[in-house]
Amino acid sequence: MLPPLWFPLLAALAAATTLRAAEPTYDLIISGGLVYEGTGAAPVRADVAVRGDKIVRVGDLAGALAARRISANGLAVSPGFVDLHAHIEPIERMPDAESAVRQGVTTVLGGPDGNSPLPLGAFLARLEKLPLGANAAFLAGHGTIRSSVLKLVDRAPTPAELDTMKSLVAQALREGAFGLSTGLKYLPGTFAKTDEIVALAQVAASLGGIYTSHLREEGLGLIPAVTEAIAIARGARIPVVLTHHKAIGKPTWGQSVKTLALVDAARAEGLDVMVDVYPYTASHTGLSVLIPSWALAGGRDEFKQRAADSALRAKMKAEIVNAILTDRGGGDLRCVQFSAVAWKRDLEGKTLADWCAQRRLEPTPENGAELVIEGQLNGGASCIYHAMDEADVERIVRHPQAMIASDGRLSRPGEESPHPRCYGTFPRVLGRYVREKRLLTLETAINKMTGMPARRLGLADRGRIAEGLQADLVVFDPATVRDTATFEKPHQYPEGIPFVIVNGIVTVDGGRFTAARGGRVLRHAPGAGAR
Repeated sequence: MLPPLWFPLLAALAAATTLRAAEPTYDLIISGGLVYEGTGAAPVRADVAVRGDKIVRVGDLAGALAARRISANGLAVSPGFVDLHAHIEPIERMPDAESAVRQGVTTVLGGPDGNSPLPLGAFLARLEKLPLGANAAFLAGHGTIRSSVLKLVDRAPTPAELDTMKSLVAQALREGAFGLSTGLKYLPGTFAKTDEIVALAQVAASLGGIYTSHLREEGLGLIPAVTEAIAIARGARIPVVLTHHKAIGKPTWGQSVKTLALVDAARAEGLDVMVDVYPYTASHTGLSVLIPSWALAGGRDEFKQRAADSALRAKMKAEIVNAILTDRGGGDLRCVQFSAVAWKRDLEGKTLADWCAQRRLEPTPENGAELVIEGQLNGGASCIYHAMDEADVERIVRHPQAMIASDGRLSRPGEESPHPRCYGTFPRVLGRYVREKRLLTLETAINKMTGMPARRLGLADRGRIAEGLQADLVVFDPATVRDTATFEKPHQYPEGIPFVIVNGIVTVDGGRFTAARGGRVLRHAPGAGAR
């Protein structure tokens, strides 16, 4: 028999053992939800446990202890959405990325349309010091690289200049870029011939990168532009994304039937071609998209000189009229809506027809063209172009190789009049195209937002819910999730997304955007190819 003095010691040991057993095993458990793993598979009812920044258990965790438990009864649990085309240029000013994160976006890919930071490595080093709301990855922009070597000159590079551009592409990928982007509709990308792009894309391909392209044309020249992108895929042997794929301008409506058939034929040939798409019938870009590239060559001073030349101005005006009638202009000045106008803020949210009315001009294409020239002389503007057909949008969204991407710019309430996609892209797909139109099943839509884009980037640790992967998660209500942003009132956050977790950090908590930040800079590892 033990001496009495041992009893207090044994009691203390027993109490300590009980205390250790009661300590939380996990930092977070999301319990009782329908878990969509991100592969397109049917959901399963399960609990998801997080420890640190990782998903560590998926299954029945009813008896497990956690520092926090979120009930997802009646809700969907999804991987965080991966936005494959995001304009995150303001990220140093808006590191919280609230307009994206509130949509359920946990990873954004910047540097689209040929425009990116240069040098990328120094920029990413600065970005890592900021409290990021979402994970941020980047592409290397062909336009940025070309302009650093050739400015805005309309000519082919010399062999030495091309070598310099190749070295800049390689440097960007070695510093973390996930691939090469082009904006072949814009300066200076529009001056690049196909062989130049192939040569640079080959460099990106050799380092495991992808190629995304704002096509040379998305209106009357759409078919040749898609054919060119496929030729680049063939010539460079590189995975390609036709980004924000669309058929713009009434004469081009319906051409998505042909473009998607071209994608299918390319894939049957063994080429890795995909598309991304946003769920709106309006695009958003600069006022200058209505102006012929020859008129813009060389920059603002040369444009001013051409606009002062009566013969060149007449030629310029005629081509703008054609763009208004057959392309971005949608055939009606009311289809061109101003978004950001630094020199005339009262135009933001108004249309080109409204500006004509202010000037007491008839809303004719000719008068609109004159105002477009004036606007560009004043410094340009950002505009929303209502010139797409819903049937094309739906056809592209349904395509098996189509991923959802916003093309949205980081936005903040009260600043300018942005496209509603900046606030509503992903919940719009879930609410409109899944729940209301039944265009997609929920598991298919989630795959297009998570697993597919993550695989495209080679992000093996994101885009799915599985043990050992990063804890980027979204909890939403399939019955109520929806976008609320409109073209008239774009600064409105979506509904039905109560929780967003970024690398294990609960950033949207019960619908409230918190001060907690879990975002990271993501770098591509050279040689790690997308698939």
